Formats: sequence, C-alpha cells, structure tokens
Amino acid sequence: MPSFRVKLLLALLATYLIWGSTYLAIRIGVAEIPPLTMAAIRFLLAGGSMYLFLRLRGEPRPTAIQWRNAGMIGSMMLAVGNGAVTWAEQSVSSALAAMVVAIVPLLTVIFSRLWGYRPSAGEWLGISTGLIGMLLLSGSHELRASPGGALLLVIAASSWAFATVWGGQLQMPPGLMSAATQMLLAGMLLALLSLIKGEQLHTLPGWPALGALAYLILFGSMIAYSAFSFLLRNVRPALASSYAYVNPPVAVLLGWALGGEQIGERELLAMPLIVLAVLFVASRRRK
Repeated sequence: MPSFRVKLLLALLATYLIWGSTYLAIRIGVAEIPPLTMAAIRFLLAGGSMYLFLRLRGEPRPTAIQWRNAGMIGSMMLAVGNGAVTWAEQSVSSALAAMVVAIVPLLTVIFSRLWGYRPSAGEWLGISTGLIGMLLLSGSHELRASPGGALLLVIAASSWAFATVWGGQLQMPPGLMSAATQMLLAGMLLALLSLIKGEQLHTLPGWPALGALAYLILFGSMIAYSAFSFLLRNVRPALASSYAYVNPPVAVLLGWALGGEQIGERELLAMPLIVLAVLFVASRRRK
C-alpha cells in the first residue's frame, strides 16, 4: 500500500488539478443539459457505482446515524455547494466561478473557530497571500457574472466551507463509503429539485456535453471527491481546502488553451502568489 505521504500527495494533486478542470467541464455541460439534471446524474451515477462496488467488496452497510450525517454533509457540499456552482455557470464564466470559490479556505478557518480551532500564523499568512493572488487574478478578466450568479457562488462557497468543518465533528461512514453515500444522497436531492423545477431534456445532448458529464462523473466525483474525503479525515481544514487556490490558475490556463482566452501580466504575477500560499498552508499540516 502507498505510504501516507504518497496518498496525501496524490489526494492533493487530484483536488488541485482535476477540480480545477471541472469548472470548464461544467460550463460545457450546462450548455446542453439543464444544471440540476446534470448535477443529479453526475452524483447518482458516481455515488451509486461506488456504493455498489464497496458493498460487493465486503464493506459494511453504514449505520442509520452515518446515513443521516452523510446526507446532511453531502447535501450542503454537493447539492447546495456544487449544485449552486453548476446553476451559476449558466451566466458566469468558469474562471470567475473558480475565483469566487477561492474564498473557501478563509471561510473554513472562520467556521472552524466555532469548534475551538485556532489557526496558526502560517495558515493566516497562507490565506492572506492566496487572497491577494485571487484579487490580482480576478482583476485581469472580463467578469461576465450576473448579480444572481455571483450570489449563488458565494452561497456555494459558504455552504461547502461550513460542511467541511462540521463534517469533521460528525460520525461519518468509514473510508470511501463516506464519499459514496454523500454523492448518492445528494444526487437524490438534486433529482428531486430538478423535478420540482420542471427541468427537461428536449433533445439528446451532443458529444461535447456527454463527454463533459462523463468526465465529471469519473474524475470530478469518483476520484477527486474521494480524494477530498481522505484529506478531510487526515489533515487540517486549511490544507484540505487549499485546492481553492490552485483551481483558478488551472481554470484560467484551460480557458487560454481551449477557449482562446488571454493570459496577461496579472495572471503571471498572481499564480506564483497562489502557489506560495499553498506552501504556507501545507507546511502546517498534521495527520
């Protein structure tokens, strides 16, 4: 089995790189698939497949309390957090969505104080440096956000950050079963919301949208969300949420490579600050 350090490195790379690319995948998907429907399909298939695999492998069925807690945390992180981002990207650029979500580490540290956690000086320095990088990065792009879309992104970041901290205080299913049950239950809630909203697929989506959905299911959910669940169980909240500093540069670079966007001086100045912020936070990690 890989050592803890190897697992930690792989988990961080998954949340840094894969989640950074999901913003573009979401934007491609919602161009042809209704947002709540797409999010519901994503998490139902990812969570259901993982749950079935784990049960066939002999993993025990979660207890009633674990199901309840997984439902609460999964609803806040995935139904509210990711669902709001998916909805917002109908009117907000993928780069802007990633930039707003960069406030998650700061909100995580703030919410963690409700349970008596005192951030270290290194964590505050990393958060401050990362926010400076985000301000530089956000100022270099034409922001195409509507007020409603921007509000949804702030709600998504707040819900995700609170659930990140609260989930560490609850009895959750062990190992990968935690991610599987959270995705499965959040997918059910999103499917219900999609029905209430009256979303419908009038035509079969094209290959770009279907490919984006498949990428979100396999990489964005089954791999990256499982990696994030591992981080929540083993490192400080600030390090677990440090992906939010790396995702925006990844989103910007993908926009440049695939969407024809330009990278200027602000991006070149902001990205080293963001990497430095992650190093500050990572230096304070603990098992």
